[in-house]
Amino acid sequence: MVTDGLKPKHPALWVPTLYIAEGLPFVIVNVVSVLMYKSFGLSDARIAFFTSLVTIPWALKPLWGPLLEMFKTKKYFVLATQFLGGISFGLLAFTLNLPDYFTWTLIFFAIIAINSAIHDTAADGIYINVLSDKEQAQYVGWQGAFYNVGKVLSQGAFVYLAGRLEKSLGVVTAWTIVMSCFGALLVSLSLYHWRFLPTGGRSGEVKTVRETVQTFWDVVARFFQKKYIGWAIVFLILYRFAEGQAIKIVPLFMRAAREQGGLGLSTEDIGVLYGFFPPLAFILGSVLSGYFTANRGLRKALIVLCAFFNIPFVVYTFLAIFQPTSFVTITTLVMFEYFGYGFGFVGLTLFMMQQIAPGKYKMAHYAFATSLMQLGFLIPSMISGVVSDFLGYEHFFIWVMIATIPSFIASWLVPFRDTHLEEVAVQPG
Repeated sequence: MVTDGLKPKHPALWVPTLYIAEGLPFVIVNVVSVLMYKSFGLSDARIAFFTSLVTIPWALKPLWGPLLEMFKTKKYFVLATQFLGGISFGLLAFTLNLPDYFTWTLIFFAIIAINSAIHDTAADGIYINVLSDKEQAQYVGWQGAFYNVGKVLSQGAFVYLAGRLEKSLGVVTAWTIVMSCFGALLVSLSLYHWRFLPTGGRSGEVKTVRETVQTFWDVVARFFQKKYIGWAIVFLILYRFAEGQAIKIVPLFMRAAREQGGLGLSTEDIGVLYGFFPPLAFILGSVLSGYFTANRGLRKALIVLCAFFNIPFVVYTFLAIFQPTSFVTITTLVMFEYFGYGFGFVGLTLFMMQQIAPGKYKMAHYAFATSLMQLGFLIPSMISGVVSDFLGYEHFFIWVMIATIPSFIASWLVPFRDTHLEEVAVQPG
């Protein structure tokens, strides 16, 4: 473990809260915004397209990943972006009361996405640089679990609060309060991390524009020189292809009227649904997968992780075909999907950490990897509303299951490089 100063900071003091702070903005921009706009009465296609469009910054991490390797510390960027993210949510809340709220909220969601993408790059840099490979595998389950705590808070507790407030105070006031709460939470996390977060090591300070450009291109060149990088890129793009189809449509399907093929749940119902049991299943899946993969090794575990990640999407096909009215049945099926999602996502995270990130520029290269992963997720997500409107919910979720096939092919064929031997080979002496 890399330490800052004389006394190391135990991962339990900062890994959970760091990944809560990473998960919150991503889930709010990707999912909670969908539910908010649905309450405002916008169409599915419009919601899916624009809430996907504003997530592009997560696919552009290569633009600032190298820059974060050059200046200040990783902790500096984490604290700054958490604080600025909190302020941005407060301003977004204010714009909900304006006549052209849709334009203004999209602008602030885009600002939050840019800010959050920078935060994620620095946060992951701390995780990768401070923890050893063994510790990364041990804590990756907890990383995913507490990322999902951010999901519980945003998509569960706060959506439930919004649903309750919609009934008593109206849609605009309800979501103004909820977005303000998100802002206050991020500011509070920045204050906590000022005390407990390790620096993640100092960046290499560059002093001239020429040196900055040279360092930037060195980061880019070294990424594309990695062994099997072409295979790795294909794997990153395809692993979440089916998820990219489903993520925007699932909450819209949950909210849609039953006569339109949906489940007819209210905002409050969705807050209850995602507020406890499914997130617990996700956490359990993440933690178990971390230990499973640490013991078995990623190479042997990857196809199993892929199966856990993709096969449970079948629950939405079942829900669309049979439209059960029992809330317990719906919750149980979503729990199954969440457990598989938590278990399977670990494979993607560890692949990026152990097969792509190792080398001179770990943080920047991990950011490159996550941006490519996001690109494979973003494009199907942007068009999912149009596809869903064309096919209808039932046939759309059948299509999602077909879309899982590329992930299995990529997981089966992707080659692995021995990063430890490569790193030893470049050591002096």
